[in-house]
This record gives sequence, C-alpha cells and structure tokens, in this order.
Amino acid sequence: MTTAPLRKDAARNWERIVAVARGLVDEGTPLQLNDVARRAQLGVGTVYRHFPTAEALLETVATPCLEELTAQGEQALAAEDPGRAFVGFLTRTVEAQVTDASLSMVTSAPTDALPRTTELKQSLWSVGGRLLDRARDAGVVRADLTSGDLVPLMCGIAYAASVHSGDPAVRADTARRYLTALLEGLCEQRTPQDPHPAR
Repeated sequence: MTTAPLRKDAARNWERIVAVARGLVDEGTPLQLNDVARRAQLGVGTVYRHFPTAEALLETVATPCLEELTAQGEQALAAEDPGRAFVGFLTRTVEAQVTDASLSMVTSAPTDALPRTTELKQSLWSVGGRLLDRARDAGVVRADLTSGDLVPLMCGIAYAASVHSGDPAVRADTARRYLTALLEGLCEQRTPQDPHPAR
C-alpha cells in the first residue's frame, strides 16, 4: 500500500514536528504532543493529524536509525569474514543505542504504533540472527549463543555505558570497550600454538 505524497505545506509541518521531537528526545524530555505543537509553533490539531499518538511520533524519530542499522546488517551479510561482520554489526548497534535515545525506547517497547516500526524491528532482529548463525557456523563464537541472547546483551552494555556519562561520544567509547570485553567471553577460546614445538 502506497501513501500519497504530502502537500508542500503539510510536508514542511511534518518535518518541523519530527525535528522538534528529535530535539526533545535528545535532551531527554518525554514526548507530549501538546508540547511538541507549542515548540513547533503549530496547532495541536496539525500535530495530531500527522501523529495520533506520542508513540507514533517517537517511532518516526527512531525510523532513520532503524533503517540504517538494518541496511548495515544486510551489507555485513555479504562480507567474507563472518566473525568480523558479526562484531562490526554489534559495534554499530551498541553505538547507536548509546547515541540515539529514541532507539532503546522503541526497540524495548512491547507493542508498536506503526507497521513500519514492526517491519524494521523484525528485519533488524532477523539480520542479527543470520550474522550470528554465520559466525557460529564458522566457529568464531560460542556454540551456545543464541539470537535471543543478543538484544539483552546489547541493552546491558548500553545501560552500563550510559551510567557513566551524559556525553554521547564518551558513552559510545565506553560501549565499545565494554563490547570488546564481552566479546572475549563470546568468542571460542583457541589453544595457542606452542612456539617451541617438539622436534
């Protein structure tokens, strides 16, 4: 089903509403449509016509990040090195979680307001699972690690990184360090070769 394009004035209003909402999310302010309307200098009815609920607006704010992560995951599936592709995907995911406040709220929500959100979340979980399967089949991650483990593990890292700083760049650096430490527990331990083999 295709959606008819918005008129120019309606498109401008839509963009203004989303931009205001993006700013509120970034500053940690809960989205309230009346507040968004006031800050966007638009009528409340205009905001409600575009976004009937705050959840729909929040999901719209998160959509570009979800789309980018999904696209990056699809690209990673084409990489030759399954282990590097898997680690790269996890790294980008956890960086997004600590730099885009909308992502964690939307991905952890039990229900979705928009069909597009459900589609993107399912695609993201699917691509993450396929990347894990490739890495596991290649023997570079633990055999007992499942796709159901990935979301809570990534959320745990994001939460731990967010505790230490409000600065997104610092949070991202901390999250990368924590992910590296976690991966040491996920990766199969290989027996080091004897540097002085028996002759």
